[in-house]
Amino acid sequence: MSLGDPCGVGPELAAKAWTSLRDQTGFAFCVIGDAALMEAQGVPVARVTDVAETTAVFGTALPVLDIPLTAPAVTGVPDSVHAPQIVAWISKGVELCLEGRAHALVTCPIAKSVLYATGFKFPGHTEYLADLCRVGDVVPTPVMMLTAKDLRVVLATIHTPLSAVPMTLSREGLVKLAKITQKALVRDFAIPTPRLVMAGLNPHAGEDGTIGREEIDIIAPAVFALQNASVNIKGPYPADTLFHDEARLTYDAALCMYHDQGLIPLKTLDFWGGVNITLGLPIVRTSPDHGTGFNIAGKGIARADSLLAAIRTADEISRNRATS
Repeated sequence: MSLGDPCGVGPELAAKAWTSLRDQTGFAFCVIGDAALMEAQGVPVARVTDVAETTAVFGTALPVLDIPLTAPAVTGVPDSVHAPQIVAWISKGVELCLEGRAHALVTCPIAKSVLYATGFKFPGHTEYLADLCRVGDVVPTPVMMLTAKDLRVVLATIHTPLSAVPMTLSREGLVKLAKITQKALVRDFAIPTPRLVMAGLNPHAGEDGTIGREEIDIIAPAVFALQNASVNIKGPYPADTLFHDEARLTYDAALCMYHDQGLIPLKTLDFWGGVNITLGLPIVRTSPDHGTGFNIAGKGIARADSLLAAIRTADEISRNRATS
């Protein structure tokens, strides 16, 4: 578990997750971060030099692979002085997974603005992880999946201004997105024949082109190409018909055109327990579906539901990959 921004809720949530799971060694995790900062959370800490020590000590203390901060972390006050350590914690986690020394990486939240201030060149966490997983000049295509209860949504565009979404979508991009999703559902979720649905972009899925032509020009051709490639996918459907209880029984993942189209139903279904999963990487990566929470950091009120769900999901996916 990379600790994320040390000034946010990451340290508090990591401590709460350990307290909740300490008797369940099947979910044992090692924090990559500042050991002294974790000791300040009021939990016993075991400073380990090798993640292989994790399971042995997990029942009595939180294992921490210590990569210390170079300046004190002030709770609730983000500071770019910590950026090198935040990046190093993530990088170390990816390295351990690529080497097979860890089964999965769970990342606590970061604030991209903190990293940008020191020249971080990636749009976000996900793109940096993909670059760390590159093989030569080949960088894997990361896909963001969000899960909550029985809903899985995949995003065709992520942090894209709504005005730019239509010009960002392409038939080729949607085909690639669906194929990565299909492969992940088989490998990571043990669903042998995944069922996908594609949401439309416009109200009423464009209503035969009278409320926009993206469905006709981009989305429907992508669905047709996928069906011809033996992908079980249907759509485009009006997004407002896709997420009620009965509709969710008909598919394993919904491909959404933009951020809020997928995130609003997901967070309505389970605001506290959502999980962010990065598909398309050679490693397993999950994270809680929330931010750094600088405004509540240090108050003891941050809820660990999402982080606990991320840990359990990482365990599920790593076990499925091991048997696939």
